[in-house]
Amino acid sequence: MAVELYRPFVIAGGLSGAAALAAYAASAHSGSANLGTVAPLLLAHAPALLVFAMLAPGRMAARLGGWITFLGLILFCGDLVTRDIAGTRLFPYAAPSGGTLMILGWLVIACMGIMKQKVSS
Repeated sequence: MAVELYRPFVIAGGLSGAAALAAYAASAHSGSANLGTVAPLLLAHAPALLVFAMLAPGRMAARLGGWITFLGLILFCGDLVTRDIAGTRLFPYAAPSGGTLMILGWLVIACMGIMKQKVSS
């Protein structure tokens, strides 16, 4: 039985996992606290994005929640990594905005569990 996957989230999950390992390695060699902070977030969201890829086909709420979560991950982690690499921020409040978006995205996914849904076979 073939499973339909939403490819953007498969790609995002793979990139998130790869970025997590790179952040762990860079943190170990440079001692950066910010890279050590983003690594577990990226690693935790990699399989979550793969689950979103399985939920997203035919479910607008899953796509919305996944995209909001992914955008939040990019903003939060991107801001912390930019602080380490460039010594500056992406923009003011990028990290808190990203964190808020990640929370909102997960709440959208949680609401899917509350909504009555028709399961297709």
